[in-house]
Amino acid sequence: MHHLEVKNVAASYGKVQVLNGVDLTLGKGEVVALIGPSGSGKSTILRMVMGLTPPTSGTVMLDGEAIDYSRGASIRRARDRMAIVFQQYNLFQNMDVLRNVTVAPLKIKKRNRRDVEADAERLLAKVGLADKLRAYPDELSGGQQQRVAIARALCLNPEILLLDEVTSALDPELVNEVLDTIRTLAAEGMTMLIVSHEMGFVREVATRVIMMDEGRVVETGTPDAIFDSPTAERTKDFVGKILRH
Repeated sequence: MHHLEVKNVAASYGKVQVLNGVDLTLGKGEVVALIGPSGSGKSTILRMVMGLTPPTSGTVMLDGEAIDYSRGASIRRARDRMAIVFQQYNLFQNMDVLRNVTVAPLKIKKRNRRDVEADAERLLAKVGLADKLRAYPDELSGGQQQRVAIARALCLNPEILLLDEVTSALDPELVNEVLDTIRTLAAEGMTMLIVSHEMGFVREVATRVIMMDEGRVVETGTPDAIFDSPTAERTKDFVGKILRH
């Protein structure tokens, strides 16, 4: 049984169809990367899985149980098991780092403060920010803020972590510190669905790569297969252009 399974899913923004018959699977401990041109539907898949852009048709299943996106209780149960990090950090500017990381577990999940703060301190140490607990977002670099956002997501104890272009808003010299954090999570067996334009990084950490175009899955394979010997013409064209630069 797949940990997460997306079956024949379609989704729209108003009258514009952005996903059309998408199928994908994610197993426990897998890191699956979505690649493709802008507007191909990669980020929409993450938003759809979280219930932020509900599917218009098709099925999303967690451990064999369908998520009913028409019911708030079903969406909440799914969100209890997943967390998403966006390209924009979305930190609360009036809260220090520790408060940013702990506010959701305390307010939404009603967990014990001492336990949550201990988890937050451990996670902030993991992402290299043990000395920034009392800093405010405007005192941090973009890379540090994004690592706080990752720690905040991890403090929800997700089974699946969704990462949506988490380095695209960063200056080039800050990218690696965020990618190093994701490398660590991958090495520890965290299940992740990633949207990224960092092709070298995708090749390094992904167990499978899914090529998207115009709201559809064009090709799925191992990183070596997708980057070295793609079979679909659209994949060959995209990868050829990307890897030449």
